[in-house]
Amino acid sequence: MQQLTAAEMGLVKEALAALEGLDRHRTFRKLEYFRPYKKQAEFMRYGKSKRERLFMAGNQLGKSDTGSVETTYHLTGDYPKGWKGRVWTRPTHGWAAGETALVTRDVQQKKLCGLPGVPSLFGTGTIPKERFADRPSMSRSATDAFDTIQVKHQSGGISTLAFKSYEQGRTKFQGDTKDFVWCDEEPPMDVYQECLTRVTATRGMVFVTFTPLKGRSDVVIRYLEEPSPDRVVVTMTIDDVANEPHGHITPEDRDTIVAGYLPHEREARAKGVPLLGSGRVFTTPEEDITEGMVEDIPLHWRKLVHIDFGIGHPFAWVLGLHDTDNDVVHIHIAQKMPDTLPSLHARNIMLVCGEVPVAWPHDGDQREKGTGIPLHKLYKAEGLKMLPEPSQWAAGGRSVETGVLDMDQRHKTGRLKYNRHLADLLEEYRFYHRKDGLIVKVRDDIMDCVRGVIMMLRFAKAVPLGGRSKIRKRETMCDGVDFPLF
Repeated sequence: MQQLTAAEMGLVKEALAALEGLDRHRTFRKLEYFRPYKKQAEFMRYGKSKRERLFMAGNQLGKSDTGSVETTYHLTGDYPKGWKGRVWTRPTHGWAAGETALVTRDVQQKKLCGLPGVPSLFGTGTIPKERFADRPSMSRSATDAFDTIQVKHQSGGISTLAFKSYEQGRTKFQGDTKDFVWCDEEPPMDVYQECLTRVTATRGMVFVTFTPLKGRSDVVIRYLEEPSPDRVVVTMTIDDVANEPHGHITPEDRDTIVAGYLPHEREARAKGVPLLGSGRVFTTPEEDITEGMVEDIPLHWRKLVHIDFGIGHPFAWVLGLHDTDNDVVHIHIAQKMPDTLPSLHARNIMLVCGEVPVAWPHDGDQREKGTGIPLHKLYKAEGLKMLPEPSQWAAGGRSVETGVLDMDQRHKTGRLKYNRHLADLLEEYRFYHRKDGLIVKVRDDIMDCVRGVIMMLRFAKAVPLGGRSKIRKRETMCDGVDFPLF
């Protein structure tokens, strides 16, 4: 074997030193290598406008990493370029709380500070080692558990974070005011309320990260069934991670991981769906109702758009394709568009569905406050081919239960399919449920549109997709109706 020259040995040593330096940098600069997934970024972005946030995700998908990273940003003030969440320009004071002292130590403390009980690894969490103002004060609740950490804020002051556990009880969460509280795993409602009280005076926030293994608990009900402009829930599934370009779970690994969960916990652990029990409206497995994008759409398939105007909630619309030969409805596009104008809604639809008839719900007869013009006429003026009357069944009426039953039967017989890339639609499908026998009217905008497509399917037309043609043949047989009846 040929020996290396002195020069070559020098190059090898330099390369090894560079690799060791890179490894050390990755170890002690973990925050610099964090690249949020789409759902993680969405959750953190809501911190700017929501006092209460829930990140409900499956196991080992990155929910605790999300909480740790955001906590570090608020403690240090070192917000990344392009940050769209909440910003404090002064030192902050917060809590990180978990189920028990041991769990808090082994999850939140480890994520933030490094492996407990190993001094050489202190500073290998998301908080850089040099940003600690002093050694953490120790807790008596568990070996190597911290009570409080002090962190240098970029403004020059000192931020503080105390570690708490739900097992301490509600009274231990009283007294102090805080800028933020991060609850990892689901807190009891009395503890949650105390956390919320602590941030009220500071106009702060509470953010919660957990996998919903407790089903329809008080906290889950608060987020899923009690809408508020100050509250939001974001969910992240194993599919969301597997579909990321650089996700830590590959599509190949996904099936193996899901198969390893107990059947009755599979949706909670893989998709962050609480065990809704008998309250769940649709129970057909997602793999039976989803499909890839329909690439070649036959011209004779009939098309229909249904919109939801978004009065007090986001505007939503879906495009349904009806394969009349097999009576299969393919939901091809589904979008929610919060806080935008009718002109932008219409433009989005027109780009793909210029010639497709558009169905709309009965609240489209309400008048827009600024102009006094009925909503459906505003959208017609923007060029959409609005149907002349609001959606109803052929026999009359607008029964929600009739539509739900029809959708359920189509799910079970393979006659209603959803593009598997429609994340917002599938999220609503998972959480569509009843309370006291009635469908909960929260986060159901897209599902309402799907039901509207089924209700108005008789008005779907075999027209090509694409934007509106510049030259249109005028229909003289049906003046006053902006789509051909025959």
